[in-house]
Amino acid sequence: MTLTPVILSGGAGTRLWPLSRELYPKQLLALTGARTMLQQTVLRLGGLTGSAPVIVCNEAHRFLVAEQLRELRIEPRATILEPFGRGTAPAIALAALAALKGLAADANAVDPMLLVLPADHVIRDAPAFQQAVRTALAAAESGHLATFGVVASSPDTGYGYIQRGAPSGAAFRIARFVEKPNQERAREFLQSGDYYWNSGMFMFRARRYLQELQRFAPEMARICEAAFRGAKADLDFTRIDAAAFEACPADSIDYAVMEKTADAVVVPLDAGWSDVGSWSALHEASDPDAHGNVARGDVLSEDTHGSYLHSESRLVAAVGLRDHVVVETKDAVLVAPKNRVQDVKKLVARLKEAGRYEHALHREVFRPWGSYDSLESGPRFQVKRLKVKPGATLSLQMHHHRAEHWVVVAGTARITRGDEVFLLEENQSTYIPVGMKHRIENPGTIPVEIIEVQSGSYLGEDDIVRFEDAYGRKGTTG
Repeated sequence: MTLTPVILSGGAGTRLWPLSRELYPKQLLALTGARTMLQQTVLRLGGLTGSAPVIVCNEAHRFLVAEQLRELRIEPRATILEPFGRGTAPAIALAALAALKGLAADANAVDPMLLVLPADHVIRDAPAFQQAVRTALAAAESGHLATFGVVASSPDTGYGYIQRGAPSGAAFRIARFVEKPNQERAREFLQSGDYYWNSGMFMFRARRYLQELQRFAPEMARICEAAFRGAKADLDFTRIDAAAFEACPADSIDYAVMEKTADAVVVPLDAGWSDVGSWSALHEASDPDAHGNVARGDVLSEDTHGSYLHSESRLVAAVGLRDHVVVETKDAVLVAPKNRVQDVKKLVARLKEAGRYEHALHREVFRPWGSYDSLESGPRFQVKRLKVKPGATLSLQMHHHRAEHWVVVAGTARITRGDEVFLLEENQSTYIPVGMKHRIENPGTIPVEIIEVQSGSYLGEDDIVRFEDAYGRKGTTG
């Protein structure tokens, strides 16, 4: 049996702020190793027979997701862009429709087996995970909808729970789903041995899921089918019909299907799983030193124990801390006791209410061609460092309110400036007046780095008119 992985990559991960942000969320970060969480999710499938994955992601993350899969030399079967989040039930329905695309409409035709995985989980024992997948496969082949229940190692109140019922082969019928409990109930669940953490991972056939969705959430099923039927190809992405999808009810697969179907089963999973839902969870999912600290980046600590210390751009020094989290980025620093990290999302909400960019963006902003980092700014100027990937091209564009000075500090750039096209090498510069069409290209094999000095009456990112764009953004400001 060939598995079709469905990777759900739509979350924002606000509780891991300031590393995780709305436009660069935790699944796109390398939090527990050299690879990002999305990449680790795909790589742990190695050895299982499978087809190319179906990816469901936020439209704003599309180029970042595509680049991370390209680094693994993986070409998805489809990358579905959600114009707005509507929960896991509609997202999986869209993925099921994408997996069925091109197959015969006959109900007896090939029905893909879907392995649904969030892109932001840690699983430390990949062989144990793969064995659980094989167990779930047997259940799903017989028409069941399988989920994976994590063998609880502590009375954790941050997870929902699944109570197992009677055995069903190597799996168990599901007696009930339980919302996040208080500490006392969580202890009772742990002691009983009949409860698992709800992992949010599933396996079933595509048509089987759509049948149950049609039965229990017919309006959602109808809208998802209509939105997918109206989908359009955009480069390598599938853009569903936003107008149709906007009316879709929002719900999780648990509420919409799994709690209502008579064919749900749970497969125990004991594989070092974590959803990395907070800084304390990331600390537990990482390898600590002899003092119980997890340190990332340029960190110096003295008489500090049980803490998570992260430096992105400068030295972080800690003295006398116990069970704290300190996370430094280029534009923000978080300091919190580990037992208060669930409240980080309150800070993010306040940033959003205040209209501050830090809730959504890092100082370094990633684009399909590379990135730019805002180094300094004033009332009528801004200094950025641009990094252009080998072979990449910025759009042919112009600005109504700002002029730009470019100095190449690494590599060689091909510059379009009005009617001129020329090369700029390291230590060479050029000037782009207000209103002049321009473009930067990297024709080489190493990244090009450019210091850009903007000057003018308005320096916002929306002061841009695109005439040509290799990434389908012509006429847009995004």
